[in-house]
Amino acid sequence: MNFDVPTDAELDHLRQLPKLVANPRCQWKNKPGHRQKNFLAEGGKYQFEIYLRQNTNDERDFSCGLKIIKPDGTALTLCRYNGGGHAHHDIQYRPHIHIATAAAISLGRKPETHADETNRYEKLDGALHCLVSDCMVNGLPTQPDERDMFGAN
Repeated sequence: MNFDVPTDAELDHLRQLPKLVANPRCQWKNKPGHRQKNFLAEGGKYQFEIYLRQNTNDERDFSCGLKIIKPDGTALTLCRYNGGGHAHHDIQYRPHIHIATAAAISLGRKPETHADETNRYEKLDGALHCLVSDCMVNGLPTQPDERDMFGAN
């Protein structure tokens, strides 16, 4: 695996590699303006981190993501599921999913610069459920967002 210039196929492989969470009972840590939780996971010969961040003042401002820990100890974000607490280019205050791409890495940008709007979740728990499902994460029970009978959360 070339971590300096990975291909899109290699990035997809890392996202789809089955992973097992090693510390499913980790606790929230309070930080200025937000709280955070970090899970560690193993998949094949790789180490991963799954993080959750929730703004303490705005329920719609959250992020959860999957990072691979590279052999040199640095992290590469493979994907990030954000809430609607901010605008991202043409995505106006709606949940969106960032995916690392080879093009962004080769241009020296944040690997996960690209984002697509989504209606799959509205809250952090729902975003985590999508990440766990999309990225083959085991050992971390999750549930999708509950939707009311009118389709709003």
